[in-house]
Amino acid sequence: MKKHLYKFDKNALYRLPLLMLMSMFSVFTALAQNSTITGTVTDPQGMAIPGVSISVKGTTNGTITDIDGHYSLTGEINNESTLVFSFIGMKSNEIVVADQTVINVVMQDDVHGLNEVIVVGYGTQEKKDITGSVALVGADELESRPNTQLGSLIQGRAAGVRVASSSGKPSQGLSIRVRGTNSITAGSEPLYVVDGIPTSDTRSINPADVETMTVLKDASSAAIYGAQGANGVVLITTKQGTTGKPRVTLDAYTGFSEVWNTLDVLNGEQYRDLMTEMGQSTDWNRYNKNTDWQNEIFQRGVSQNYQLSLSGKSESTSYYVSGGWVQQVGAVRSSEMDRANFKVNLDQEVNDWLSIGTRIAYTKYRDVDVNDNNAINQGGVITGVINTPSVIDIYNEDGTFTSNPFQNWENPVASTDGSDREYRQERFLGNLYLKVDFLKHFSFKSNFGVDYSNGIYDYFLDPYRTSYGRAKKGIGTNNTDRSNYWMAENILSYNKKLGKHNIEALAGNVVQKYLWENAYITTENFASDGVQTTNGGSIIASAGNTKSEKSNVSYISRLNYAFDDKYLLTANFRADASSVFGDDNRWGYFPSFSAGWRISHEGFMEGFDFLNDLKIRAGWGIVGNDQIRNYAYYGTVGSNNYPIGGTLMPGTYPNAMDNNSLKWEESEQTNIGLDVSVLNGRIQLTTDAYLRKTRDLLLDAPLPTSTGFSAALQNIGNLENKGLEFSLNTVNIDKEVKWSSTFNISFNENEVTNLVVESLPMGNIAGRGEAILLEEGQSLGTLYGYVWGGVDPATGNAYYVDKNGESTFTPDADDRTIIGNANPDFFYGLNNTVSYKGIGLTVFLEGAYGNDMLNATRIDSEGMTDPKNQLLAVNKRWRQPGDITDVPKASWANTDNSRISTRFIEDGSYLRVKTITLSYDLPQSILSKVNLANVRVYATGENLLTLTDYSGFDPEVNAFGGSNTMQGIDYGTYPQTRNIIFGLNVTF
Repeated sequence: MKKHLYKFDKNALYRLPLLMLMSMFSVFTALAQNSTITGTVTDPQGMAIPGVSISVKGTTNGTITDIDGHYSLTGEINNESTLVFSFIGMKSNEIVVADQTVINVVMQDDVHGLNEVIVVGYGTQEKKDITGSVALVGADELESRPNTQLGSLIQGRAAGVRVASSSGKPSQGLSIRVRGTNSITAGSEPLYVVDGIPTSDTRSINPADVETMTVLKDASSAAIYGAQGANGVVLITTKQGTTGKPRVTLDAYTGFSEVWNTLDVLNGEQYRDLMTEMGQSTDWNRYNKNTDWQNEIFQRGVSQNYQLSLSGKSESTSYYVSGGWVQQVGAVRSSEMDRANFKVNLDQEVNDWLSIGTRIAYTKYRDVDVNDNNAINQGGVITGVINTPSVIDIYNEDGTFTSNPFQNWENPVASTDGSDREYRQERFLGNLYLKVDFLKHFSFKSNFGVDYSNGIYDYFLDPYRTSYGRAKKGIGTNNTDRSNYWMAENILSYNKKLGKHNIEALAGNVVQKYLWENAYITTENFASDGVQTTNGGSIIASAGNTKSEKSNVSYISRLNYAFDDKYLLTANFRADASSVFGDDNRWGYFPSFSAGWRISHEGFMEGFDFLNDLKIRAGWGIVGNDQIRNYAYYGTVGSNNYPIGGTLMPGTYPNAMDNNSLKWEESEQTNIGLDVSVLNGRIQLTTDAYLRKTRDLLLDAPLPTSTGFSAALQNIGNLENKGLEFSLNTVNIDKEVKWSSTFNISFNENEVTNLVVESLPMGNIAGRGEAILLEEGQSLGTLYGYVWGGVDPATGNAYYVDKNGESTFTPDADDRTIIGNANPDFFYGLNNTVSYKGIGLTVFLEGAYGNDMLNATRIDSEGMTDPKNQLLAVNKRWRQPGDITDVPKASWANTDNSRISTRFIEDGSYLRVKTITLSYDLPQSILSKVNLANVRVYATGENLLTLTDYSGFDPEVNAFGGSNTMQGIDYGTYPQTRNIIFGLNVTF
């Protein structure tokens, strides 16, 4: 039975009943006052230490030191009582009171971080004993930055972990890549495990509830998750009660956001000149407005966030209860998001051998999306602010939306305000566990978890205001989706220390089941806008219903062995069976091994007093990936209607061929690492080098037409990621002024090393053909197109360089080549934290270098092929023979001058001041008078400054979100925003 810091005093009136099923709580406290102990806590240099926790051992009575290191503890304290002094980074002190009334304490430094307990797969380990590659984002880092997105909290904080913010919209999720992209067709997102429950949806998880995030990066640390660990694992641990006294915390902030960059476009007169030059004419007296569409669409967004929590801990009970609400109105017109969260974490020791607990989270989520990553004629809002002529107003005289003078492309306000659209989701994520300790060194834990969500999307385009709505006489859509996941884990653990030998082992079984359902209906021909549900439309345009299931069965095992705290060994083995594969290859087997040698503990290192820890790590392992469509190995059929005898009759057709030999993608990874800690942990360096080879890549590859199928999912290729990672943590000043820094930088090279097909162009952009090439010897995210030559001064036409190195005005498809790489040479993060007498300053920089971007927005806005408005750059276009320029002539309905080429490839490197936070903690001398434990006020700026040569709205975007192959493309994508946040944190 583990020891506890707190237990109930028999004379205290403190009690806390927690009803698990009702999620209700009440607290009753009373304090007996017998005597008072005062004193001061300092470090070895005599400097005061604020925030030191002082408690009476075995009771719930405690306090903390003020800004000057002073404390006063009142309660039932006798001569036999023991005071416990504890502070992060310092060694704890226990002092018997005896007959003292003043107790001054000098706390000694502990070696920073080495004894820190880190959550790993199905357990915990001290940092000093870890042999795999693991990154920890701790509570201090998480709390230093207010945010509504969980993934944003990792961005720039962990080496080898790249967070791609593909869009700045409030509803946008984040794409995370751990050590590069690891697949072509299968998923490349890491596995997220929230309090032991695997999940793929982090958008509805409340960041305020998160205590730590641990990233398992290499195979030796992630192999315990087998089939789900190929892309790394992010372990998310939520908060628990840590102190005996009930603690109530209120967090509140409000913020403002705006698009940090706008683009110069043609004004009305310049647009008229361009249209006239292209042979277009109209009655310009009807089109004489001067509308700034960027000003109409881009707005000042507003956000507000309120979180309230109660936590505490007694001898046998630990609890954390929270509720919160966040709302964001985006910086692009009509974009919105709001989320309400409720959380209960409870751990109860029933007796000295039985413990039970639960983690329950309920989320109610809502968002209103905007149409981006599309051309204006497809309703794209961001392209619309550039391509809509300023000569038209927002509304016609009858209240309908205006459109382009030459074609029926409605203005961008029609895309934001012309329809009602809303997505709503309710989600329940929770588990219940039971732990039994027996035979002194054994324990058994059974855990059952569920993740249930139900979402509804409603859309209505009224029959009056937009031209498309009038053409269809209104459109209504209702889409419902439901996902239901459950898992059951049973884990047997063994932990024993024999002299210098320390042995930890576990074995267990995991069963998982997924169910997805979807139903949709779209109707048209509404009588009016009075009834907006789908029953108001008389024509069913489309309808459907789908269901799918997936199940996994796994057997896991792990052995940790340490000798004399110097020689460390970890071995994992997991066997997985997944229903997405056929009987021939349903099971996958995933072993891993890693070892560590703590050189600093050897006798020959005794003279190096400055060196606290020096450890070499090496690991190897295999992990799998089954993140592909369900029933992938089945031969499926599709349905269609066939005209028979003049009547449409229902029928079926072969849709996909069966493939019982379809098997797991496997990633084999080797990792070598070095951990160094010097000067009592004030400087800590971690370096890693890795090689990850993924084989049997799953890809929908083309088939000969003689098979009757165009493509089939096959195991056809290999992929390789290799790289270097460096993390440096320093405590620069540790006196009255405290200054600490963290820096990480990551280098990764990605290459397709084997591909059965010769090459696969993919991704049609702006009607100009494919922009991405999948080819052996190249990386994923290889940009593909023509080599731009320049503008012919005689004709004004663009010319290109063909495959023979010669200039041509009419290149063919074979002249296309590799024109860029969306993968950065390296990415990095730098964080500095400074504090002085309650004043805190955090400055966080994040960036990437060497990545190319295809600015496909420019293809539409500098192409001059149709009546779209253009960027101001086209004023430099060729107009007459002899003009020397790099902008070709305008050419109506001809795209030869605006092919996908190196003309539109730009350097996407950037350095961004991601966060600056200035905070102030009110002095304890003031707070003690109003019975408050802590009050902090702060102001945070996000994305305040971006240094980049990229000419678009924002370099940190991707039109295809988290796609494995379609990377580095900006095509009217919702940009990142600059945010100013003012907040308050109060602890009672």
